[in-house]
Amino acid sequence: MAEVHVIGQIVGASGFPEHSLFCKWGVHAGGAWKILSGTREGQTQVDNPQDEERANWSHPIDIHFSTKGLQGWPKLHFQVWHQDSYGRNELYGYGFCHVPTSPGMHNMECVTWRPSGSLREQISQYFIGGGPQLKNPDVVYTGADRYKLTTVTMGKVQLQLGIILRNFDKYGIEC
Repeated sequence: MAEVHVIGQIVGASGFPEHSLFCKWGVHAGGAWKILSGTREGQTQVDNPQDEERANWSHPIDIHFSTKGLQGWPKLHFQVWHQDSYGRNELYGYGFCHVPTSPGMHNMECVTWRPSGSLREQISQYFIGGGPQLKNPDVVYTGADRYKLTTVTMGKVQLQLGIILRNFDKYGIEC
């Protein structure tokens, strides 16, 4: 079978309204894809930079796939969270990006967004914290009902990914 090896890191994030951020991440691939090694999901540490606008995570990603076809090419999905001084966690953004289809090193930025909610929820979020979250986080990368959401843009997650393709030519797949 053809193989894809993704080696890299979640470098950090920028453009969010507050510091003290961490990121939950995962990978989604179609039915023809199988993970040979590596983890399907993970979480970074909380970074609280004092004088920088950017959170630095340098969280490693190392996933090895085999596939029978190109349908369902892998996607990385993210949830960026803010941790306040009381240890409470608040969702700051959702985002996803496709794993690059060409071999080599790739520097990427994944834009994030969050549901804006009703006026009442926005006022509550301002005074109490928290905020609307998706009931089903799969909507982030499937897109089935995403068009129905009212959202607010948030920051960006920076990635560095190295892609290695193996046996694609052997199975008649041109890169």
